[in-house]
Amino acid sequence: MNIPAELKYTKDHEWVKIDGETATIGITEFAQSELGDIVYVDVDTVDETVEKEDVFGSVEAVKTVSDLLMPLTGEVTDFNEGLEDEPEKVNSDPYGEGWMIKISISDASQIDELLSAEEYKELIGA
Repeated sequence: MNIPAELKYTKDHEWVKIDGETATIGITEFAQSELGDIVYVDVDTVDETVEKEDVFGSVEAVKTVSDLLMPLTGEVTDFNEGLEDEPEKVNSDPYGEGWMIKISISDASQIDELLSAEEYKELIGA
């Protein structure tokens, strides 16, 4: 199971890459493997400020739909439009071309509440 050490994680299986005041967010390899084949990614919160743990979108797999929960409070500045035509990138490259949104972080202190790669491995039993 690929769990990059440089990323932060949530108990809800989102990953977060911090780059200054910007965060890139997606779902983990574990999450996409549990969901199965991703057929649609829906994010309609671009240009909105979304509070931590609120829903910022959803991901639809063949047999289920799962809400995407915001790991940090911030304004959604970008959606990976490549997922509109190729949502399967979430399955094939969850930490690369399968990223979902970028946000402008509102409260940097929340970063400390995210899980490290080691803590996330413990959570999923990897």
